[in-house]
Amino acid sequence: MLDADLAILYKTETKQINRAVQRNKMRFPNDFAFQLTSKEWDHLRFQSGTSKKSAGGRRGGLLSRSVDR
Repeated sequence: MLDADLAILYKTETKQINRAVQRNKMRFPNDFAFQLTSKEWDHLRFQSGTSKKSAGGRRGGLLSRSVDR
């Protein structure tokens, strides 16, 4: 599940989800949030059918803050 998916579920913005995780790191297991590399993101984007990097803001793994560039 991506951070954007959680934002939709909780009816908020992706950045709010990511801020909440940052503020409450002690409440989450160490492997709860991770960051995809650019190559991993491109692979995920290709598989999900998103054709443009600017489309939808789905830019990482579960609660990922951004793509490593």
